[in-house]
Amino acid sequence: MSQITQDQISEMKKFERVTAEDIERAEAYEKKFRHDVMSHVHSFGDCCPLAKPIIHLGATSCYVGDNTDLIQMKQGMQLLQKKLLKTLSLLRKFSLENRELATLGFTHYQAAQLTTVGKRACLWLQDFLYDFEAITYQLDRLPARGERGTTGTQASFLELFNGDHEKVKQLNRLITEKMGFERSVGVSGQTYTRKIDYQVCSAVSQISHSAHKMACDIRLLMNLKEIDEPFERNQIGSSAMAYKRNPMRCERICSLSRFVISLVDNTAHTHANQWFERTLDDSANRRLTLAQIFLCTDGILNVVNNVIDGLVVWPKVIHRHVMEEMPFMATENILMACVKAGGDRQELHEVIRQMSMEAAKGVKEEGKSNDLLDRIRDDKEHFAPILDQLDSMVDPAKFVGRSPQQVVEFIEEEVDPVLEKYQSIIDQNSFQLSV
Repeated sequence: MSQITQDQISEMKKFERVTAEDIERAEAYEKKFRHDVMSHVHSFGDCCPLAKPIIHLGATSCYVGDNTDLIQMKQGMQLLQKKLLKTLSLLRKFSLENRELATLGFTHYQAAQLTTVGKRACLWLQDFLYDFEAITYQLDRLPARGERGTTGTQASFLELFNGDHEKVKQLNRLITEKMGFERSVGVSGQTYTRKIDYQVCSAVSQISHSAHKMACDIRLLMNLKEIDEPFERNQIGSSAMAYKRNPMRCERICSLSRFVISLVDNTAHTHANQWFERTLDDSANRRLTLAQIFLCTDGILNVVNNVIDGLVVWPKVIHRHVMEEMPFMATENILMACVKAGGDRQELHEVIRQMSMEAAKGVKEEGKSNDLLDRIRDDKEHFAPILDQLDSMVDPAKFVGRSPQQVVEFIEEEVDPVLEKYQSIIDQNSFQLSV
């Protein structure tokens, strides 16, 4: 390697900032050569005339492009990791604040057993926690391409080092460390395996799954008027219907999330269609897909965090909806209390069944409120022994199971350890964990 001098190295090191003129020169070269990397090699050579003869020596375009892509993906995941920590922090706060607020649970979008607003938010929180873990896993194992040569054999570098295999391996280690990676791929063709793109994009896209699910839930809750996304003082919901408060932010989350989800399929096809050591039909779509999946996910998290931070809960509406269904949910407890007081279980079951059918008929056919409790109060023959307990039997707090405790336990056992482990990142981004 005696042909490379320290003066050449020093000249390249002094070149620290790319100017608009440098980019224009590279653009002109690309029109001439029809090769993106070589256009920059020549432009760099014009800036460093002494080093020009040895620039790109032994390298290939994918040495430049693939390593750069991996560096950018690593930095992109680090940015998403920071924003996910904020998401976890905001949902943690919301979940704890609302851990005891009873609300209707829904299965099949039909009223089911009660849960709490905070417990439901923990379902969102858990999804984003899994996304954080997936991103962190990919960050921890992401390799550089390193110095591998034209078809991955390192033949050109072996030639430059006069057959010294150890020097070739040492160069690869130094380059990998310099780029900020702990390891490089074990083997490669001209490119690193495009399976890495799929694995990274799959992890990134999981954020969009969680965001879409949460945003859909909030959109449905806004229709029920139980929870609202942020709505600014002068914001217009509809150009025609002045009263409307459309879930614009959550709809945007869903729209962008569907786009991100669709991009992952492209990375799978790209990996599957790599011929032997390399084929160039990966290039154009990767330039679009990799950039878009990171930029779009970053935008999704911006809106997600804005929505969570400004969620408005309407407890009285929630309570009204709960009490519309509570009489039906309390029937088993009422039945058991009556039997304890000496009643006939089968006879009482039939009485309650008939009352429930009539009450449901009144709600659906006549638009009445649920009057099942009034019917029970009026039936002194069957329910007199428990009437003084009836109000306490329909206390929503008695129907949420361990929801409040689950919120606290989940956060203490699974969320807080992650937030504490990455406290330095949280401090750098200035958001608080306290309720």
